[in-house]
Amino acid sequence: MLRQFGMDYRRSNPAADSRGRGGFTLIEVLIVVVIMAVLAGVLIPLVNAPTKDAKDATLKHNLHTMQSQLQLYRIDHVGSSPKIQESSLPQLVKATNTQGETGLSGSNYPHGPYIADIPPNPFDDSSKVTAVASPGKPPTGVVGNLGGWQYDETTGMIYPNNPEHYK
Repeated sequence: MLRQFGMDYRRSNPAADSRGRGGFTLIEVLIVVVIMAVLAGVLIPLVNAPTKDAKDATLKHNLHTMQSQLQLYRIDHVGSSPKIQESSLPQLVKATNTQGETGLSGSNYPHGPYIADIPPNPFDDSSKVTAVASPGKPPTGVVGNLGGWQYDETTGMIYPNNPEHYK
């Protein structure tokens, strides 16, 4: 009946127009996928770079904190350094006497604690402490498989024990 008046029903009805098209073509979908892959390839390295920078900054901060507290320990204990016990440095986290023995804080154990806990190495989240391979020399690589830190009892120096540090 509408044709009588010169009108085509399909052209005046938007719902009828949308039925004529079946969706996206394969080429359109592939173009979108390629664009998303290119964007991901560009953006992922930009997101990872700040993460590594944050880990580097945290590592430097933790090293500085531990090194300064180790030096304070050495001052309080007439030049002697804490000893590694069970992959840790308990003399830094507990009260000590002048000989470095740990105990309850008070007049018998007047020194420390120097830090609340051994901070984790941000690259492996380990707080374990391992002795350096060659005492008296800075390490040139990772020692053992505990991660965390390398410590030289002879010098009182502490170093990261993760492969990223030695690249």
